[in-house]
Amino acid sequence: MGKRSETDVARQRWVLGEPRLPHLRRPMARTAVLRRLKWHAARVLGVHDETATARTICLEVRDWPGHVAGQHIDLRLRARDGYTAVRSYSIASAPFSEGRIEITVERLPTGEVSPYLTQELMVGDYLELRGPIGGWFVWRSGQTEPVQLIAGGSGIVPLMCMIRSRALANSTAPFRLLYSVREPGAIYYRAELEALSTRPPFVTTQYAFTRVAPNDWPRPSGRIDRDLIASATWPASVGATCYVCGPSGFVESVADLLCSAGNRQDKIKTERFGPTGLPE
Repeated sequence: MGKRSETDVARQRWVLGEPRLPHLRRPMARTAVLRRLKWHAARVLGVHDETATARTICLEVRDWPGHVAGQHIDLRLRARDGYTAVRSYSIASAPFSEGRIEITVERLPTGEVSPYLTQELMVGDYLELRGPIGGWFVWRSGQTEPVQLIAGGSGIVPLMCMIRSRALANSTAPFRLLYSVREPGAIYYRAELEALSTRPPFVTTQYAFTRVAPNDWPRPSGRIDRDLIASATWPASVGATCYVCGPSGFVESVADLLCSAGNRQDKIKTERFGPTGLPE
């Protein structure tokens, strides 16, 4: 990369901020949990684009305690005037002992943080994060029951962590994925998912294109409906654990469809994302 200029050094300090930064206001229940976590310095090791609007960022995290598939992190940025912004991002990578994690960030046109992370962040920059966070929406390698993953858009990220963690653990738990996206160009991790559908550890994958479907696609564009749930997901009699992640409206609709298909409510785990990217 060569020697960094004084402008780059100033920019790096702007991203990391001072060691002790004020927290944004949070609901007290979540704050009580987060107070037990500490902020970590993370160095950017690599970046690559997943789609035209989404970028995966590889981070080396100092003193990283490790994570479980489905957990997320809080990432904090600070402007020169002292303003801080905190956003939550799901972890995309399987747990590694080297203290490295990956997140995939979707750029929002009106976002404060995502344009910076997807367009300006460089290898060698430092970020500040805390985590891992979450204990309900997780998949553990000891689980042996069939798993149904259903993603809406960027909701694929924590589910991809589960898929990768399963492969790393050499788990034989059967996985199916139903992935709803606007168009083929919006698919995250496309090559990896295609490979997993043809070689072990197999992941049966079905797409639902909501706006533009390929010309030879057997199903017209549209949202996930009762028929697709019946044809592309595990039958309720199998007793699969279902993980649903995406925008709030998507998650509520899919959870209702799964219940209507006979799945037990306590077997349906959901993660919703609000307009700021924070899990609700």
